[in-house]
Amino acid sequence: MDHMNHSTMEMDHAHHNHHTMAPPTGGGHDHGADAAVHDGKCGGHGGMAMTFYFGYNNVELLFTGLLINSPGEMVGACIGVFLLAVLYEGLKIGREALLRRSQVNVRYNSMPLPGADGTVLMETHKTVGQRMLSPAHFLQTLLHIFQVVVSYFLMLVFMTYNAYLCIAVAAGAGMGYFLFSWRKAVVVDITEHCH
Repeated sequence: MDHMNHSTMEMDHAHHNHHTMAPPTGGGHDHGADAAVHDGKCGGHGGMAMTFYFGYNNVELLFTGLLINSPGEMVGACIGVFLLAVLYEGLKIGREALLRRSQVNVRYNSMPLPGADGTVLMETHKTVGQRMLSPAHFLQTLLHIFQVVVSYFLMLVFMTYNAYLCIAVAAGAGMGYFLFSWRKAVVVDITEHCH
């Protein structure tokens, strides 16, 4: 059994790099992150902004070397993020359309149900099957992986708290929904009570 007095042990943490992300600055946005980083107290946020701000200086986007330092770079980044969000919405609708086309083994099952006034109602259920080892399922799997990666990229862009980039994500998602979702067939089941 270890009866060592751990309160007298000192651990040297000087070799740890507590600052992993450049704090976004510019446009008067400074929450004292530089001072907090220099004295080793990052408030648990690693020098990262935790409030929305409008700025374009020293904004790190997704990767370490991808820094935005000018209005032109911010406009370019917003256009790219906007297009990525449009792609994400199009990918969601495209996957649904592809899934509908690749469905096999469609069966309809009818069940008699007693009605309120003694009549018999017929309830019909549609059962759709798909083969696991089909090319369509492999394609769906690859598209799903791509969709998840794009969705996490968009989430991380939003988590920069840069208002320009957040607006680009929201506007791109809205535009993508507008462009692609009108093709989505909406089927309303009149027997469904939870709408």
